[in-house]
Amino acid sequence: MEVQETRVQTDRVLTIPNILSMARLVGVPLFLWLILRPEFGGPKSDGWALLVLALSGISDYLDGKLARRWNQISSLGRLLDPAADRLYILSTLIGLTWREILPLWLTAVLLARELVLLVMVGILRRHGYPPPQVNFLGKAATFNLMYAFPLLLLSDGTGWISSLAAIFGWAFAGWGTTLYWWAGVLYMVQVRRLVRADAQADRTH
Repeated sequence: MEVQETRVQTDRVLTIPNILSMARLVGVPLFLWLILRPEFGGPKSDGWALLVLALSGISDYLDGKLARRWNQISSLGRLLDPAADRLYILSTLIGLTWREILPLWLTAVLLARELVLLVMVGILRRHGYPPPQVNFLGKAATFNLMYAFPLLLLSDGTGWISSLAAIFGWAFAGWGTTLYWWAGVLYMVQVRRLVRADAQADRTH
């Protein structure tokens, strides 16, 4: 699917990058609980939710950087990293949509892309291929959305900081959504090429 990683992969589980990715996964339910507390009669905890999201972004940067620097790229890490990204996006979509900060149509657009990617993964598995590796556009889309969501959460208030957060938050959301679908279209093109190549190979045998 993508250019193959030239560094040596390891099957070790307890590497520093993998531990960081696991910590990010543990933070997903905590973040969702913090963001939804006001909806269930609890105090508003947006500051703590923003802190969890910021720490997730830092660990996302560090796990990839350390994996490459220390030659600790692993098969597990290739699964954990995109899984943590998607779960944070999903939990943020649920929280912000529930609180009516995000419109339902934007949530539907982003979730539709995830459904398309799940279908592509199923097609790849039927043909004996692993799930697609995260490409540059997909990673750029995730970074944009991970900037957009905390800014939009911060915009749920009053004052000039909230107004400024809304402007930048919606800008990042627009860029992120566009890149998210662009990366999805590239995945679909790659899957189509692989399926056609397999079909041609079968006809020649």
